[in-house]
Amino acid sequence: PQFLLPAQASPEASQKITPPPPAMPANAAAQPQQFLQFMQTMLRNGNKGYLKRSGPALEKDTVLGLVMRLGIPRENTKVHASLPGAMATMDAVETSLGSQRRQLVSYQHYAFNLVEALVKSGAESRALVMQWFTDALLVNIHSSAMQPDKSKVSQPSTMLAIQVMLLKLCGPFMDDEKKISLLKPGFVSSPTDHGGVFATEGDDAVPRLGETNTGKVEYNPKNKFVPQLFFLAARALHLGIVPYSSSYYRILNNLGHMEHNLREQNNNPSQDSRFRFLLGIERADQVNLFEEEMVSSTLRFCNLMAAFILQLTQEEVTTMPEHFIDDVCEIVKFFPKIRKAKMLAGHKYRNIFRLVVKLLSPEFAGLVKNYNLRAKIGDVLHDVFLPPEQSTRWSLPASVYSNPLCGGQTYLISDSDAQQTLAPSLLLLYGEVEHTGYYQKMKHRAKISSLLKYLWDSKEHRSAFKRITDNKDSFIKFANGLMNETNSLIASVMEKLPEIRRIQQTQNESAQWAALPNEQRETMEGRLEEYEEEVSSALPLCNKTLQMLGFLNTDNAIRKLFVLDEMCPRLVNMLLHVLTKLVGSKGLELKVDNPEKYNFRPKEMLGDVCTIFSLFADVSEFQEQCVKSGYYTPDLIMKAVKHCGQHQLLTGQELEQFRKLPTLLTAASESVSSDDALFADAPDEFLDPLLMTFMKDPVYLPTSDTILDRSTITQHLLNDPTDPFNRKALTMDMIEPAVELKARMSEWLQGKRAGAASACE
Repeated sequence: PQFLLPAQASPEASQKITPPPPAMPANAAAQPQQFLQFMQTMLRNGNKGYLKRSGPALEKDTVLGLVMRLGIPRENTKVHASLPGAMATMDAVETSLGSQRRQLVSYQHYAFNLVEALVKSGAESRALVMQWFTDALLVNIHSSAMQPDKSKVSQPSTMLAIQVMLLKLCGPFMDDEKKISLLKPGFVSSPTDHGGVFATEGDDAVPRLGETNTGKVEYNPKNKFVPQLFFLAARALHLGIVPYSSSYYRILNNLGHMEHNLREQNNNPSQDSRFRFLLGIERADQVNLFEEEMVSSTLRFCNLMAAFILQLTQEEVTTMPEHFIDDVCEIVKFFPKIRKAKMLAGHKYRNIFRLVVKLLSPEFAGLVKNYNLRAKIGDVLHDVFLPPEQSTRWSLPASVYSNPLCGGQTYLISDSDAQQTLAPSLLLLYGEVEHTGYYQKMKHRAKISSLLKYLWDSKEHRSAFKRITDNKDSFIKFANGLMNETNSLIASVMEKLPEIRRIQQTQNESAQWAALPNEQRETMEGRLEEYEEEVSSALPLCNKTLQMLGFLNTDNAIRKLFVLDEMCPRLVNMLLHVLTKLVGSKGLELKVDNPEKYNFRPKEMLGDVCTIFSLFADVSEFQEQCVKSGYYTPDLIMKAVKHCGQHQLLTGQELEQFRKLPTLLTAASESVSSDDALFADAPDEFLDPLLMTFMKDPVYLPTSDTILDRSTITQHLLNDPTDPFNRKALTMDMIEPAVELKARMSEWLQGKRAGAASACE
């Protein structure tokens, strides 16, 4: 073996190595010999070989590569046989895997002794070692792919071992934040120093947080070794534990699906060869990924990365590789996601929390332009820093989300920067995750809703929420998005639940189901699965948005914004639409089998909706819009009041307010009828051309020379920044009051009211 791989672009680097197939046993009988020949042919055809400068060459043909081939081979069936199988108890699994990990730690210790000795033996030896690590990262750049080409990259366990060695070399400065000053950001912009690991051009360019600067950067620190170690270790995480943990998560999911399908077919998973092979990979991965010393050093390094980025200027932050942030998020989210949150205990996360808050803040909102990454940063707040009692997640150790500098209060409540910026940041993020995809945005928004509820209940964040309402235009945009989301979710759920019920009823009628042609049954089963997925994805967010509308409107300033002309009709129609489905004549259509499976809890939903009604019961604008709605009937509101009382969905002041609503709406109905009579013969120029209703505040649109009601165009522009009559670009600041028309309307209305008063006399 050589110490280094052939140099890049050298003739030797592109030479191919094709290992010979296994030799034929000399004494094999005729039939086994034919089988072995067949296997040799298959191996020869499937064996691509590898280049002399590649991941496989690194671990097979270099000295340190051979040393780094640590860990349990993932796909070796002989190794699988030594690992606990499907029938083993959890204790037996842990005992066996623990023994394997201890052996792995011992190997890693000896390997590091060699690496450390070479690094300390002189400048020339150190340079060779660091060049080997640089080459290792360069030839394995595609290790982060979902399905990396095994003929081009090293094994995941080798990449993990490389990460372990680099983290061990970082040990002397990893926990000493005073030495952060030695970490110079210019390294990632200096090709001479990073050797192409952080390239800014070409197919292997590493995306930056900001605009990529391909110009030369002055980089000449006194200590070049410490920054080199730090940045190579950061890159090693991206090519080591990050893709390995993602692969492990997919293996877990595949195992779960395979076990479910086998049991559905009355097969024993432990007897299935494919299941046993996949389980063997999972057991091997557990040994490699959950070794405590490796996990500890990885988490400590993540906190160091966060501390380093926090002290950079905004300009310096833009030069950092985007994956630095992404990797920290992925790593700290990984352990709670696979129900191993206890591995997070005993480490510091303050810098990670502060970095997350900083990157989400309005000041830095334009810096991280990748919406998926911004959504992931928000997920970290929920998955790692939101106390477990606030959600249904696997229990987290209190040390993870508690600030030791503030008497154990959570970071979310005690951090001063969070108190100032987090509430508006989350409202902004709620809108931004729209760009992450239909199903993903619902998951992100459900988490953001839980975070907002937690902050809302904290007095430390109330001043931030107050500042949000001071910016009326910004909050209305958020509220409009929330209404759009809620209406869309309600419509989807209320449409799909009756369809699910119909298919379930057909399946429950055994004779009727059996009489259907196979093709029709398969079509219905496919449709049922599709509808169930949609409803299961939509309902968690649907429930949380209704709850958010409830707790936000306990604030008087926010409630006033929701009764503006451009908001109130939509809020009322949505609430009444839900009521018609839950307590109206068609409520039976929603009674699906096992509703909890879909997160459908109709009583809780009814309680959330009626809570909102109770908050607005005394508001005249709300009452007026209720009786104008096509969904409203006096009987509907009375039924809802009755249900809330019978099932104790509301209590105390809330129930008292809701019980007043039917009487208040009756009075409002009389007032609206009286106004309708006044407006019955209004001139056409007084009517909104889109809604054909009497305008309250007519405004002029210069883009189409049209007049319509201010509330109509305001609502339209919240969703579409164009003139509704000709699609030309239009903003609210372009709109002009129709002063002359409004004066004529006022004069006409005064005359009508005076005439009505005289008639009554």
